[in-house]
Amino acid sequence: MSRTFSPIILVLIAAIPCGSAERDQLDFSPSLFAVMAAMNAAGYDAELTSPNNDPLREQIRHEVESAHPPVVAELKKFFEDHRQKDDTAELAQYLSFALSVKGPPDFAFKYRDVELPPDVRALEALGPLLARFSREADLDALWKRAQPAFERALERYHAPVSRAILEANAYLRNPTAGYLGRTFQIYLDLLGAPNQVQTRSYANEYFVVVTPSAEPRVADIRHAYLHYLLDPQATKYGMEILKKKSLEDYAQGAPALDPVYKSDFLLLATESLIKAVEARLPGKPESVDEALREGYILTPYFAEQLTIYEKQPEAMRLFFPEMIKHIDPAKEDQRLSNVKFADAPRVRAAKVEPRIAEPPSPAELALEAADRLYSNKDYDRAKQGYLRVIEQSSEKFVHAKAYYGLARIAVLQKDPELGERLFQKVLDSGADPWTTAWTHVYLGRLSDIAGNRDEAAKHYQTALAVDGASAAARHAAEQGIQQSFKKEQN
Repeated sequence: MSRTFSPIILVLIAAIPCGSAERDQLDFSPSLFAVMAAMNAAGYDAELTSPNNDPLREQIRHEVESAHPPVVAELKKFFEDHRQKDDTAELAQYLSFALSVKGPPDFAFKYRDVELPPDVRALEALGPLLARFSREADLDALWKRAQPAFERALERYHAPVSRAILEANAYLRNPTAGYLGRTFQIYLDLLGAPNQVQTRSYANEYFVVVTPSAEPRVADIRHAYLHYLLDPQATKYGMEILKKKSLEDYAQGAPALDPVYKSDFLLLATESLIKAVEARLPGKPESVDEALREGYILTPYFAEQLTIYEKQPEAMRLFFPEMIKHIDPAKEDQRLSNVKFADAPRVRAAKVEPRIAEPPSPAELALEAADRLYSNKDYDRAKQGYLRVIEQSSEKFVHAKAYYGLARIAVLQKDPELGERLFQKVLDSGADPWTTAWTHVYLGRLSDIAGNRDEAAKHYQTALAVDGASAAARHAAEQGIQQSFKKEQN
């Protein structure tokens, strides 16, 4: 079947699953590396025997100790003078400092004095010590030797984090990772105590810092990203939210609820909405009922509103004010009056055992490399990479992923017929649900543009029926059905 497609349309089709974590959005920081290398030398020993530490932490500690930088004695005194009540708070202050400075060689603050958080002001004298440490420990050489470890860590996180951000963007109908002039940045810290996820918001920058763990902390990153998207809405419509503040009394009686939510109704409302959104996304961390029993009192209301939101075309930023306006305190009083709140929060301890999974096969590593080339728009090299994957592996699911990449490249390179054949190979190879659903979305778009509305509708409906399809794929399929219907009406 011969079809003619506009080059612009082909580019749009192949770009469906965009809005994911770009390479510079998920990264490692020279400033953070320097601060944590210095603190490890100064006596930061939190969780030092944990099997979840990255080997780089011990390597850097050994290399710094072997170099005998004279400034370490002063760093140790500084560290002792700024001890905190626990290991989490100890790490927190140094993360704040690292995110607030420009990094080596001078470690000057990058924000105005009025923008510096209090915990950073208390560490102001650390900057000159770090500048000396950078020179005396030859930090530049240490940083270069650390690159392979950071690259391996990024490889673990890139695909799942990209998918998580894509899911959040698609569900809230946020077109790009940039939002209202703000930025969202994820840093991997391999020198900190394991199982930590900490967030910061300075000026127009939102940061997430993740330390090593047995499994990537993707759910925590997505949770932070939802805050990044929804916190500005809560602030913008704060006065309307505070009109419902009488409901706060119920939260006061929830033993499991963190006190910070009991004293900040705006934060409680936002967190309740995020819990409701998470319950609609793949890999949900808890149900609406569990969130309510922990004290997130508006989660059931928002869950009901989300079923309405999903059936209308507006983005969350436009739907949000109407949703807030329709909170009925009297109705919520009835809902909340008989709730039995949990005595303690649900335990979500991070895994602490070392990973025992088999290492990635050569074909899987080649597939990840090809995916990165595709993300960087290096399509010719990505194509060669996907072809090598097919040659190296006999596993059908690996073939499916490779054919999926080749099919998207074919569409981008204005060969829709080849793209269709390759997408069919994806389906024939037993692809996973995520890939299967997106493949049907692509085929639906191609059929739709070619004027075959019935065929397009079948693909969109199939995508919706895939058990395990991502929220983004379902949303794209729903949009395809709506657009096909509009074309038929015209």
